[in-house]
Amino acid sequence: MGIGLLLLLIPLFYIWKFKTGLLRATLIGTARMIVQLFFIGIYLKYLFLWDNPWINFLWVIVMIFVASQTALARTGLKRKVLLIPISVGFLCSVVCVGMYFIGVVLQLENVFSARYFIPIFGILMGNMLSSNVIALNTYYSGLKREQQLYRYLLGNGATRAEAQAPFIRQAIIKAFSPLIANISVMGLVAFPGTMIGQILGGSSPNVAIKYQMMIMVITFTASMLSLMITISLASRKSFDAYGKLLPISVEKKEH
Repeated sequence: MGIGLLLLLIPLFYIWKFKTGLLRATLIGTARMIVQLFFIGIYLKYLFLWDNPWINFLWVIVMIFVASQTALARTGLKRKVLLIPISVGFLCSVVCVGMYFIGVVLQLENVFSARYFIPIFGILMGNMLSSNVIALNTYYSGLKREQQLYRYLLGNGATRAEAQAPFIRQAIIKAFSPLIANISVMGLVAFPGTMIGQILGGSSPNVAIKYQMMIMVITFTASMLSLMITISLASRKSFDAYGKLLPISVEKKEH
């Protein structure tokens, strides 16, 4: 590990040389990553040993709570507006898609087996978090920037959903274009992490490829579903009775 971490000296040198201001953030981020992953290794060991459905599901709830708080921090949106919609979106999506994959696709006898339950739900949560942050930022910044367009659509007979549609479209394009680009070149330009991990773990390439294809499908589906649920629920608190966008960003003084 020590020898491997020496590779970081290369990017750190250029970050320092060009005075990017990222040196401290990089060092802190790397230190946090190391500590967090070591702790993950410790408690995952016990989660796998206990293999208790209630403990496994409790851990998923913890992941959802942390992901929701992280999404709110990155988007700068008010908790009273987005906390419940994001949490419900994450919960519904990860449970529906994750359980479908484990129970229907893999057809495991114990769908709460920690060996599958924790890693699959963790992969889904990570992808949903990144896509939701990008999409929500794009959606609300577009609404604030183009309020005249939104009001014009409402004034010309559009329903609230129809007036929001152009902004949702832009949010989907912004959030999912990189994922679609990665899917289109997967296996040609780059080998994905799940596939490499399974091959290094001793699985045959055919099994690893099948798992990777399904991982991409379920992450894509869960990310889209969680975003739609979040926007649908958040819209009820984001607009007044006349369809006017309410202040939804956290003011600087609140930080």
